[in-house]
Amino acid sequence: MPELSDTEAFQEPPGVSRQAAEVSEPSREAESDVDLFVIGGGSGGIRAARVASGHGARVMLAEEYRLGGTCVIRGCVPKKLFVYASRFSDTFEEAAGFGWRLSVPHFDWPSLIAAKDREITRLEGLYGIGQESAGVEVVRSRAVLEDANTVRLLKNGRRVRARTILIATGARPELPRFDGIELGITSDAVFDLKTFPRKLVIGGAGYIAMEFAGLFAALGSDVTVVCRGSNVLRGFDEDVRQAVAGSYTNRGIKLMFSDSIRRLERRDGDVLDGDHAGRIDVTTEQGGRLMADQVLLAFGRTPNTSSLGLDRAGVKTGADGAIIVDASSRTNVPSIYAVGDVSNQLNLTPVAIREGHAFADSLFGKKAWQVDYSNVPTAVFSSPEIGSVGLTELDARAQYPAVDVYKVRFRPLKAAMTGDCETALLKVVVDCATDRILGVHIFAEEASEMIQVLAIAIRSGVTMKDFASVMAVHPTVGEEIVAVQTPTVRYDRRDASTPLVPSAPV
Repeated sequence: MPELSDTEAFQEPPGVSRQAAEVSEPSREAESDVDLFVIGGGSGGIRAARVASGHGARVMLAEEYRLGGTCVIRGCVPKKLFVYASRFSDTFEEAAGFGWRLSVPHFDWPSLIAAKDREITRLEGLYGIGQESAGVEVVRSRAVLEDANTVRLLKNGRRVRARTILIATGARPELPRFDGIELGITSDAVFDLKTFPRKLVIGGAGYIAMEFAGLFAALGSDVTVVCRGSNVLRGFDEDVRQAVAGSYTNRGIKLMFSDSIRRLERRDGDVLDGDHAGRIDVTTEQGGRLMADQVLLAFGRTPNTSSLGLDRAGVKTGADGAIIVDASSRTNVPSIYAVGDVSNQLNLTPVAIREGHAFADSLFGKKAWQVDYSNVPTAVFSSPEIGSVGLTELDARAQYPAVDVYKVRFRPLKAAMTGDCETALLKVVVDCATDRILGVHIFAEEASEMIQVLAIAIRSGVTMKDFASVMAVHPTVGEEIVAVQTPTVRYDRRDASTPLVPSAPV
C-alpha cells in the first residue's frame, strides 16, 4: 500500500478548523504516553511501528533480544545464507562436466559462521536506524501487559500508557517431552554452533527440518531425519512431497518414517565441550539406535504468548496459545491488536509485514484495508527448491467437482553435461469448469523465483489457455509450464468410482 505523508495523513475534514483540531490534542497527551506501543521488534512489529509513526503517531517499540526478529536474526536470512553456502558443493561437482578442473575444495564452518554474523549485525543495525529515522522510540527490554492500555518494561519497571497496543512477539520452537531433550538444539541455536556436526539427527519433517537436512548434507554431514508421519512436508502437494523424499534419499539423507525420538543420552565418557554436547545416543520409539554429534529438534513452532500478561488484559487465546484476532488484527480487547506468527494465521514473514502495514494504515493513516490470505506463494529452500501457490491437488479435488492436473517431470538441460539424475517437477492444478488455474507446484532449481512471478498470474485469475498462449523462453525450466498442452489426469469428484487419493507421479 502507498504511504501518505504526515501532511496528507492528518488533513482536517471539511468544516473543521486547525484551531479546533489543536484543542483536542492536550487531552490525548494527558491520557496516554504514546499512541502505539509495539511489543516485539520482528518483521511485523517493525513495519507497523514505522508506518504508524509515518502517519504521525507517537510510537514506542520494545524488543528484549535483537531487532529483526526470527526471520532476520535466527530464521529466513541466516538460513538462506547457509543454503547458498551448501549449494557450492553441487556446483563444484557439476563444473567438471563443463570442462573445469578445480583443486579439491575445502569447507570451513567457522568462516561461514563469521560471515553470517557480520551480515546479521549489519541488518540489525539498519533496522535500528530505520526505526530511529522514522521517529520510533526503541526500548531494549521485555514488555508485558498490565491492563488493556498499560505496558510494563521489565528492565526498569517503567509503566507506559498507550492508546493502542500491538503484540508482535512471533513464535518459538515447539518441543515435545522426552528424556534427554536438553541435549538437543533448536533452529534458534543451530546458526551459532562453533563445531560442525559430522553426524546430524533431525527430529521432524516440516520445512525447517527439510531445509536444514538438505543444506547440512550438502556441507558434508551424515544426516538422518526421524519423521513421525509417512512422508515429509505435511500440507504440501503430495507429488512434491514424494519428489523431495526421493531426491533426499538419492542424496544419501536417511529418512525414518512412522517413528519419533524417544530418548537422548550422552555417551559414557563424553563431556560437554563448548556448544558440543559430545556424542549423543538417540533412541526412537520403534527401537532405532542412532549416534549423533548434534540432534536438531525441528518439530514446528508455537505462538510466543507465554508470560505476556494476556490474562491480566483479558486477551483471549486459542487452544494452541495463539492470540485470536479478527480480519483487522484486533483482539477481543478493543485497544489491543496482534500481527504475525503470534496469531498463527499464516506463518510467513511477508504475511506478518503485510499485517503490520495494514494495521498501521487502517488505525493511524485513515485508509483501512485488510490482508488477503488467498493464493499466498511460499517456498522451501531445499535442494532443489520448492515453490508453491494456490491449492494442492487434493484440496482442489475436495473443493471443485472436476479438476485437471497437468504434470511433467524431466531432467534439466544442465544434467545432460553433469550426469546428474535429479529431475524437476512442474505441476498445475486447474478447475475444469472455468479453466482457471487453482494451484502451481514446482520442485526445481530457482523454484522460489518462478513461484513469486507466477503468483501474480494466479491471483489475477489466469487460465490454462492463457498459459498456453504465452511464447516459451527456450531453453529454460519455466518453459515447461507453458509448453504442456494435455492434462496428465482428470478427476471428477461426482464420479464415485474415482477415489480421493493422490495421483501417482509421472
